Amino acid sequence: MLTLVPLPAFDDNYIWVWHDDRHAIAVDPGDAAPLLDYLDAHRLTLSAVLITHHHRDHTGGNVELRRRTGCAIYAPDNPRIPAATHTLHGGDCVEIPELGLRFEVLATPGHTLDHISYVGHGCLFCGDTVFGCGCGKLFEGTPAMMAASLDAILALPDATRVCCAHEYTLSNIDFAKTIDGQNPALLERERADRALRAHNRPTLPSTLALEKATNPFLRFHDPDMTAFAARRLNRPHPTPDAVFGAIRAAKDAWDG
Repeated sequence: MLTLVPLPAFDDNYIWVWHDDRHAIAVDPGDAAPLLDYLDAHRLTLSAVLITHHHRDHTGGNVELRRRTGCAIYAPDNPRIPAATHTLHGGDCVEIPELGLRFEVLATPGHTLDHISYVGHGCLFCGDTVFGCGCGKLFEGTPAMMAASLDAILALPDATRVCCAHEYTLSNIDFAKTIDGQNPALLERERADRALRAHNRPTLPSTLALEKATNPFLRFHDPDMTAFAARRLNRPHPTPDAVFGAIRAAKDAWDG
């Protein structure tokens, strides 16, 4: 029996920990301290770390974790990622024999060029590509890159658990309502997720089905989002890439 835990770090990060009461893996440990505390408290051996991209709030714990535990560290092929023991590209697989886990690696550039995601056993560890009701900013990639990455995620089963790296859901819902405020699934999600946060409980993992129904960044093929983009861009029949770009630009302006 495996246990999946979103372990809080910094102000709003999650380090995902998956364990069987003996061995554990961790995804995107930007800070070693809370993870080491958790491992010690539960008497767990860290078998592997999975990294999605090079940003410090995802990789900052690597050196200390490697020093303290000797764990394998799987990461995109990027020299800016410290202490990596195995470098990965889209199409690769990662196997963790201690836990009987096997993950397929998806190339998901957009937030960064090196971004990858891990898919296996009904879970998607997507770093900063998809958030609860949102997606990551395009620091390095293009709208077309991110749209292609999101299409790869949309092809996964609806029951897939979406394990994002940040607790941004309520803020993302606030934005989503500005462009999709008549969506009943979004309004129901807001009610449920606000209740969770009122009790200091995580809104994650969500499911891909929920994201498809409520997340505007995953609905860029939807007629309602196409109509929004057509109005914003002042042109009829925008392409899906352009629809995604219009939604992302609207969110960037809303954040500002």
